[in-house]
Amino acid sequence: MIEAGARRRQRGTGGGAARRAERTARRIELVPVLERMSPTIDILNDEAIEIIERNAETILDEIGVNFTENPAALQRWRDAGADVRGERVHIPRGLARELCKTAPSEYIHHARNPERSVKVGGNNLVLAPVYGPPFVRDLDGGRRYATIEDFRKFVKLGYMSKWLHLSGGTVCEPTDVPVNKRHFDMLHAHITLSDKPYMGAVTDREWARDCINMSKIVFGDDFVDQNAVMTSLININSPLSFDLTMMGALEEYAAAGQAAIISPFIVGGAMAPVSVVGTLTQVYAEVMAGVAYSQLVRKGAPVIFGAFVTSIDMNSGAPTFGTPEAAQITYGVGQLARRMNLPYRSAGGFTGSKIPDAQAGYESANSLNAGLNAGVNFMLHACGWLEGGLVSSFEKFVMDADQLGVIHRMARGLSIDDEGQAMDAIREVGPGGHYLGCAHTQRHFKDAFWRTEVLDYKPFETWDEEGARDTVTLASAKVKSMLEGYEAPALDPAVREALDAYIADRKASMPDAYT
Repeated sequence: MIEAGARRRQRGTGGGAARRAERTARRIELVPVLERMSPTIDILNDEAIEIIERNAETILDEIGVNFTENPAALQRWRDAGADVRGERVHIPRGLARELCKTAPSEYIHHARNPERSVKVGGNNLVLAPVYGPPFVRDLDGGRRYATIEDFRKFVKLGYMSKWLHLSGGTVCEPTDVPVNKRHFDMLHAHITLSDKPYMGAVTDREWARDCINMSKIVFGDDFVDQNAVMTSLININSPLSFDLTMMGALEEYAAAGQAAIISPFIVGGAMAPVSVVGTLTQVYAEVMAGVAYSQLVRKGAPVIFGAFVTSIDMNSGAPTFGTPEAAQITYGVGQLARRMNLPYRSAGGFTGSKIPDAQAGYESANSLNAGLNAGVNFMLHACGWLEGGLVSSFEKFVMDADQLGVIHRMARGLSIDDEGQAMDAIREVGPGGHYLGCAHTQRHFKDAFWRTEVLDYKPFETWDEEGARDTVTLASAKVKSMLEGYEAPALDPAVREALDAYIADRKASMPDAYT
């Protein structure tokens, strides 16, 4: 479909001209949320699941979890029946699991354009871009600190990328804006430059509250109170520690009925055991405690079972990505999330590579495919991630986004209706013929095969004459073309005015802070 605000071009007369115009017209396509028809890979048998669940309950009961500098959280746990000793919360067997039952199995994350709203959970896979890097990289400028202009460019690319369902959150950290005021400019960009769903700030309670207030300007107070318009990332300070910064944001979002990803941040061998089953056990315990706490704040608050998992290079200490162990944990956590009847967040276009090279391609492909096969419902970092999450790459953003089309196609599974069986084509062509001109091919040639918008499949001679461009060079040209053709989606002027006024007033009320 063509977005209402997309560029329209005058078509020429005649069938050939019309078809050429259709192929060259700039479109902002709406691709439905990916509904996975392919089966998941389940690596845990019943015995393994029982062991992990029993050990996770032992962790919560006997070892406990810390809720630091948060007396209100400790009191909530006491009132719920937990044994609180100092800042250590010991959760009796079965209590966390029982509290988790009020969290919904799926929810709608609403966009300001209703056609862009997404359902999180079930068999759906929602794709969101890179999150959090302080640096950016492109072919022209190399590696550098990110600016708010870089941030806005990523939001525009995300809006124009048909395979991405979310505008995202901190697609890069704009270091030229004061730390305490960045969230205003970032959320303003998501709201005004895109009409896809977005994420809120999480590193300060007040910033989360600002994001809620700005969303109320866009959607209305009552709508925000009863519907999720943000899904925000709450990282657990693994192992087994819930710090005030993240819990403060979780409390704000849960109380406002907004969705949160409860996600341990695991680097195997550093924040969790080196064994896969040990890591799965710790992740399960941490998520149960976090989800249970969200329900103590507000029953029915939407949450996602999250798992950011990587291993560590035992020689250098650097995180590694796309490894078999990370895939095994991704598969295993998927089974545990489904056992809890919760949406699942994991995987992404992860790589430790410094540039968008073969290493980046291998590692990202391994992680992306593991996410699909594990039954992930919400995939953050689906495109643009470089250098272990330190860098958001413009070229890799469009390269990864292009490959997300492969994920969409794989998830569809196989059609076994009459068109899928293609018996009419086989009868028409018969022995020794070809299928290029048969009726079945004519009906499906436009959509039969996935088509790249970045990779080069031309003959060598043509490729060489056009400059022998590698994939990064082609991606760089794609980035420039997309940004040149960008047009902002429509936004009610009254909403824009109120949003700008709120931001101006809030910024004026506080001095700049850069730490």
